[in-house]
Amino acid sequence: MDLEKASARPQQPEGCLVVAIRIPVRIVVLVLVVPVRMVWDALVVVGRFLNDAVLRPLGRALLWVGRAVFVWPFVGLWRYVLVPLGKGLGWLATVLVVVPLGWLYRYVLTPLGHGLVWLVRGLGAGAAWVYARVLTPIGHGVVWLLRGLGAGLAALGVGIYTCLAWLARYLLVVPAMWVYEWVLTPIGRAIAWCVRGVAWCIAMIVTGIGMALYWTTRVLLVLPALALWRWVLAPLGRFLAVVAREIGEALGHAWRIAGHISLAVGRFLATLFRWIFVEPVRWVYQTVLTPVGHAVRDLVLRPVAEAARSVGRATRQALRAARESARQARADVRRMIFGERGQPQMVDRREPPGHETRTLGRSTTALTKD
Repeated sequence: MDLEKASARPQQPEGCLVVAIRIPVRIVVLVLVVPVRMVWDALVVVGRFLNDAVLRPLGRALLWVGRAVFVWPFVGLWRYVLVPLGKGLGWLATVLVVVPLGWLYRYVLTPLGHGLVWLVRGLGAGAAWVYARVLTPIGHGVVWLLRGLGAGLAALGVGIYTCLAWLARYLLVVPAMWVYEWVLTPIGRAIAWCVRGVAWCIAMIVTGIGMALYWTTRVLLVLPALALWRWVLAPLGRFLAVVAREIGEALGHAWRIAGHISLAVGRFLATLFRWIFVEPVRWVYQTVLTPVGHAVRDLVLRPVAEAARSVGRATRQALRAARESARQARADVRRMIFGERGQPQMVDRREPPGHETRTLGRSTTALTKD
């Protein structure tokens, strides 16, 4: 399978350095990985055995103990204590609280609420009459008075606003426009020209200093670092990458080979254990224990079972006879004390019994026949 996968991959040209590194690395890694893989497989087998034989039964036992200790008592408490207690409390609450409150609501609060509603409706009708007949005319008069005052104040405000606007225009706006146009604008243009010149001088100085620092940094740092990267670090990184890749592939190859070796060793140990322990035990079981067990079953257990069944049948028959005797004795004592039980008297029924009832081929009925 590994050879098929390797043949399916696209082949890349490899140098002599890769081939020279691959074989020693794979040999060393195989020697180091085989014990680790065998220990790992042994730990896996031991872990599976512990899981199947110890941890899983222990977990089931702990689960059962947890249910018996924590779940079932609370379930019994809920089912046989809290639920009946809750039902009893609910019945008491219904009898002592809900029924009296319902009676109070139905026969006290409802009539009182109806009376309050009637009273509020009467008060609402009176308030509506006061609003319509008294407050509405007063409000109309107040509104008419306020409209007249508002019109007068509006006319006065328009005149005052016109005067103030004229004074503000000729006392503030016109002088401010003249100062801005003939004083502040020339001064601002001169200051802007000076600032542009100073900024150009500073930019030229900074550009010169930057060019000098750039070439100094390039010559002293960038070119040596580039040469170090190109001629030292890159080849060393390629070499280390080849070594790391070969080590990784060697680890995978060695892990797979160690798995096959560990499987073969495990099968050999299992076969050895089967031939040393399991086969002798199986031979002893089939050759010795099975005939002995059959003989014990046929000569001892079956006769004992038959005798036990015979004793059981005799015991059941004796108990049945004793019960019949006791029942007969009780009947005799009851007959001696209370006498014989009376025979049931036949009652004359209106309907004739059995085949004398009316049928489709007769003209008589149960009422007309004697």
